[in-house]
Amino acid sequence: MADTFGFDAIGTRWRVDSASPLAPEQRSGLLRLAEEYDAVYSRFREDSGITALARTGGRLGLPHHGAPLGRLLRSLYDLTGGGVSPLVGERLAAQGYDAAYSFVPTEAPAPARAWEDVLEWTDDGVTLLEPALLDVGAAGKGQLVDLMLGALVAAGHEDVVVDASGDMRRAGAGTITVGLEHPYDPSSAIGTVELGAGALCASAANRRVWGDGLHHVLDARTGRTVDSVVATWVLAEDAMTADGLCTALFVADPADLAGTFDFDFVLMYSDGRARYSDPLAGALFS
Repeated sequence: MADTFGFDAIGTRWRVDSASPLAPEQRSGLLRLAEEYDAVYSRFREDSGITALARTGGRLGLPHHGAPLGRLLRSLYDLTGGGVSPLVGERLAAQGYDAAYSFVPTEAPAPARAWEDVLEWTDDGVTLLEPALLDVGAAGKGQLVDLMLGALVAAGHEDVVVDASGDMRRAGAGTITVGLEHPYDPSSAIGTVELGAGALCASAANRRVWGDGLHHVLDARTGRTVDSVVATWVLAEDAMTADGLCTALFVADPADLAGTFDFDFVLMYSDGRARYSDPLAGALFS
């Protein structure tokens, strides 16, 4: 690649690789996209729209990308029987994954809340019928990857990769080989896939671990961490969908999602078994 741009945003490390140089205004535009997205959706910021909504309830107007995010989250909520839910924010905070990153669980987990009882998500905004802490982490980072890639393609970049610490989307001809990081050994891979024009996202229970078996992947129905699946990878057309499906695969069988979404996957279980779609979209898994 002719140009590489690395930066930190929404709590993770990003890298953009392009076959053509990135102009200064394009770099600053990516940073602005990240800041604007974070200012709406971050539950770790006191000044974000989501945090204000958690204090008072009511309505929060959303940018144009709020509509597809809401539709995806609702679909995943329905397909997983509530296992994936934007209302998981309070349960994550109760486990210690809170705005202060205290990593100290509270004595009693927050009660589960049903979408129909609390949340209305329309094409132009979110309404909470009572205060609640939303979390869009199931698909939000992937959507920001899509937004950045879309901005670069619109600016004329024809061969480019946006990578948010393993959640990536690529535009361009041909394929690139991407390793699947072993969840128990970051220095090794459990296999590789060939990524063409599309997205590859990953989620692993070992990425944020604290306390006695606590991590950031919860079943929103129970508030408990998922311990049967340790890592997921999904190939899909866009990163928002791939990211959301990575989360859903911790609590749902791939067959439950395949009727609604077109994707390929790799799952790794806590007993060391691996499962993957057959064939894996022409990609090599070893």
